[in-house]
Amino acid sequence: MDIPRIFNIAESAHLIHNPFTSEKLATLGAALRMEKGTRILDLASGSGEMLCTWARDYGIIGTGIDLSQLYTKQAKLRAEKLGVADKVRFIHGDATGYVSKEKVDVAACVGATWIAGGAMGTVRLLAQSLRPGGIILIGEPYWRQLPQTEDIARGCLANSISDFLILPKLIASFGHIGYDVVEMVLADQDSWDRYEAASWFTMRRWLEANPGDEFAKEVREKLTSAPESYVTYTREYVGWGVFALMAR
Repeated sequence: MDIPRIFNIAESAHLIHNPFTSEKLATLGAALRMEKGTRILDLASGSGEMLCTWARDYGIIGTGIDLSQLYTKQAKLRAEKLGVADKVRFIHGDATGYVSKEKVDVAACVGATWIAGGAMGTVRLLAQSLRPGGIILIGEPYWRQLPQTEDIARGCLANSISDFLILPKLIASFGHIGYDVVEMVLADQDSWDRYEAASWFTMRRWLEANPGDEFAKEVREKLTSAPESYVTYTREYVGWGVFALMAR
């Protein structure tokens, strides 16, 4: 049980597996006005940077679930490095359909809403783990500008234009299922650059260290095409943000 190998390679040096910088993650943490002891569930928690830094900075208590064995291991090491291993725990597992036995104050899925068929399904899933009056965090892409063709959408790694909404419609969609948007922090092109470009450097170093690996051809193809594709499509067309929701 694991994520595709290309992601474990390309993002192996990432602390944050989304187009967010550490500064934006800190901004989000401050915006939520969390008190010490706030309980957080993070589905698809990656390398644990959100829970670990918020445990350090705000004294939260957290549980993260992630499908990547590598990222889960890195999350545990990060918790130890930041001195918060007693406050956060990380479980290697499939977050699809996961519901916490103990209700939490914040239920999050930041960038992996495929676990419940999209943003709206993930909101409903997270709500099952949330105490009354709690906050849901959803990380989701949107169109900065609508692609003129389906080919452009596919260049942005979407299956079709209909995969994403423009930002006003995404915000409205949360209201349609009974939630107020109470905060948001959006990625910008600089934070997208840090997320995407860092993976190119990591892939290049991996190729240098593993020239005979059977997977090297796929990594080489990805590294060859990714920079031009990214600046042509994703950087211009795709936005991304984390939205804090509370039930009405």
